Parts: sequence; structure tokens; C-alpha cells
Amino acid sequence: MEDTKVTTETPAPKAEETSKPRPSGNPNYEPRGSRAAARPGDRKYGDRRGRPSERRGGRGGFRREEDSYQDRVVDINRISRTESGGKHMRFDTLVVVGDQNGHYGFALRKSGEVPDAIKKSVTQAKKRLYSIKIRRGTIAHRVVGHYETTTVILRPAPEGTGIVGGAATRAILELAGVRNAVCKILGSRTPINVVRATHDALLQLKDYKTVMVLRGLKKEEDFHSQKEGGKANG
Repeated sequence: MEDTKVTTETPAPKAEETSKPRPSGNPNYEPRGSRAAARPGDRKYGDRRGRPSERRGGRGGFRREEDSYQDRVVDINRISRTESGGKHMRFDTLVVVGDQNGHYGFALRKSGEVPDAIKKSVTQAKKRLYSIKIRRGTIAHRVVGHYETTTVILRPAPEGTGIVGGAATRAILELAGVRNAVCKILGSRTPINVVRATHDALLQLKDYKTVMVLRGLKKEEDFHSQKEGGKANG
């Protein structure tokens, strides 16, 4: 018997398929969406910028904006609540932030862990910032702040005095940029009440010009003449 050989011939590719150019000049082109397809930003057949994880960002690398605000934890309180399944424990943290240039903020937030509570407090404090005017490292005049049963009295002090007062009041004044002041706390000394009473006192501060006009020591025309004289000298 004669051996019969079966030969299979592959059909020749059509002219349309052979003449169709490959996109982006890549001979190993894969359809979009497949696992072997080139990723956006690929250096070999892309825009030659590299993937985000491979980019150097120039000579100095990526430049991130430095946050000038400092934060300080004033108080950490543990909250325990009894439920049907047992005790549910949480923590609340009181944080004060400031840039030591007349801007400050504070917040009290809760979480199941202390680091998470601090992070939430810092984020919330930076969203609500307040500004005060500081003259020669101290406040312009005496102010009194109230919150519930807490009263905070702030007085200006000469250079070299420092901040004389409790920890909560000292934290908010130092981060706000006040270097010299005398503080007195009356009534409840709960940290959150002290911070809010200090904040109420700082909101009552007036600038130097307003205080001098109210006291009758200077007139508004004096400040205008000083400005005009400074411009003429410059």
C-alpha cells in the first residue's frame, strides 16, 4: 500500500491585512485593553515621558509645597461607652495649629485610634483658620474672653517676658505668633473651654491704629500723614 500524505496549506493573508500599517510603528501591537498592550506613558512606544513611578521630575525631583503650619496636641481624652456587646472605647484629641505669623486654628475630633484622631483634628483645624494682628511680638491691648464658665484675661507684655499662662492658652498664643503676653484663667480649666475662651479673647483684638484713635492719643489724619511722608521719603 502506498503511503498517502495529507498536506494542509495555510491560506495566504489578504492584501488588506498586509497593507494595513501598525499604529505608532509598533510591530508587536496589541489591541487596546489586552494584558499585553502598551500602557500609556510607556517609554518604548509612547511619549517617552515614562510611567508616573519612573519619572524623575527634573534635577531636583518633584517639588512639594511645604506646609508652614505647625500643630500641637493640647489634650487627649478617652471615651468609654457600655453597649450590649461590651465597652466601646474611643479617643478625642484637641489640636491647635498655626504658622506663627498671625494665623491659628483649633479642632476637636474623635476616632477609635489616637493617631487617626490627631490626623482628623489637624485636617479640620487647617480648614478653619483665624488671623490676628501682632505688634512687636505682643497683643495691642488687654482683652477678656468668655466661654461657658471659663474666663481668660490676656494682657500685653514687654519683650523678654514670654507667655505666662496655662498650657492650653500658651499653645494657641505661641502658634499664632505671640511671643510676650500674660494670661489669667478664671473658672473652669477644661482644655477645650480654655482654648475657646482664648479664641473669644483674640477675636476682640483691635489693631494699633484703632486703639490709639479710641484712646484719643492720635487721630486718623496722623496715620495718613505718616504714610504720605514715608512715600515722599522713599
